[in-house]
Amino acid sequence: MKKAQIYTTKGDAGETSLLRGERVAKDDARVEAYGAVDELSAWLGMLQLDAADTPFVDALSGIQNRLFAIAASLADSAPCEHHAIDEAVLASLEQAIDALEASLPHAKGFLLPSPVKASLSANMCRTVCRRAERRIVAMARMHKVPPCLMAYMNRLSDYFFLLSRSLSGGNEKIWENPCK
Repeated sequence: MKKAQIYTTKGDAGETSLLRGERVAKDDARVEAYGAVDELSAWLGMLQLDAADTPFVDALSGIQNRLFAIAASLADSAPCEHHAIDEAVLASLEQAIDALEASLPHAKGFLLPSPVKASLSANMCRTVCRRAERRIVAMARMHKVPPCLMAYMNRLSDYFFLLSRSLSGGNEKIWENPCK
């Protein structure tokens, strides 16, 4: 029996398949959206490695699993009854954000990314999450995207910001505006 190869050559002309087999350009809004979510998932893997000795590992693993479900939802060309995100999932993320925020001192300005590796990884997740959110917003102009999914991505970047602050160990530096 011949071993399957990773390359299929089907994408050589700049097209790829969505979840149900529909062929689209590799720069299609759906591909851009789920591709950005996939990149966030990769950065989240790095964050899990960097934060392995923290109490956040299980939460990060759950978020990563949810991101795969979100990417699959974005790659689905047909609306489905069940979505990766619902009000309960959104409420749970908001509770995690509230808990993190309550544990941190109020930031007195814009914060520069911390040089602490786990904190920096969380900041990378925040920035990639913001880009994924922008790609999903662009996709939503052409395709139906559940409002809870868009809200989740918006909240998730807030979660990563607060997580970054928490993982910095107090090693935060406020940005000094040179134009003052």
